Amino acid sequence: MRFDVITLFSDMFNAITQQGISRRAFQKELVDLHFWNPRDFTHDRHKTVDDRPYGGGPGMLMMYQPLKDTFDALDQTLKQSQPDAKTHVVYLSPQGQPLTQAKVEELVERPQVTLLCGRYEGIDERLIEQCVDEEICVGDFIVSGGELPAMMLMDAMIRLLPGALGHSQSAQQDSFSDGLLDCPHYTRPESVDGMLVPSVLLEGHHAKIDEWRERQKWLRTHARRPDLIEKLALTSEQRQKLDAWLKLVE
Repeated sequence: MRFDVITLFSDMFNAITQQGISRRAFQKELVDLHFWNPRDFTHDRHKTVDDRPYGGGPGMLMMYQPLKDTFDALDQTLKQSQPDAKTHVVYLSPQGQPLTQAKVEELVERPQVTLLCGRYEGIDERLIEQCVDEEICVGDFIVSGGELPAMMLMDAMIRLLPGALGHSQSAQQDSFSDGLLDCPHYTRPESVDGMLVPSVLLEGHHAKIDEWRERQKWLRTHARRPDLIEKLALTSEQRQKLDAWLKLVE
């Protein structure tokens, strides 16, 4: 998979290219990453990429021209290897749609994605209208730029690439993969500060373990994120099982 990232601060991405699971994915050449700095497409000696917004107000906006020229250069590069190629552009923005696991699974099916990282007070709206396919928000909070959200999205996508994780089922069992939170997990030692691992996990009965994990996922999601339960189209059997499990813990 290919990522093209439009950013003023490419060094920040060392955190994802040189650490952990994502680093191994780059080493295995599962991921191809290219950076595009709008300063390289300016036409003044100061390499200006921002200016004050019309109408006044605090802060600065990223300008249309350097970004548009960046996109034009990116499109030309992609078409050299794939004449019919058209990049899919995601702008990391607090005004975007919330990032979900379903959106990650949708995006990872694309062979190439461009991530636009804003700075300052944002980007000239005309650039968004002209070049951006969708805006994505990683949460209802503000950070200094789009680089951290872009890395979060990249990491979530990389985890789903075949061969990225050590175990092929790891991604399938993560929280949100089936719309629910994950179940609790335990490791050695069996007893810690008087707290024990649930006995069902020690018995080696895989059917019972699977049943326990399923029950814990539903109960944990109901307790911590009931909004996720509401989004699921529960079958009558699922509703009956959940009601029965809830009665057991009352």
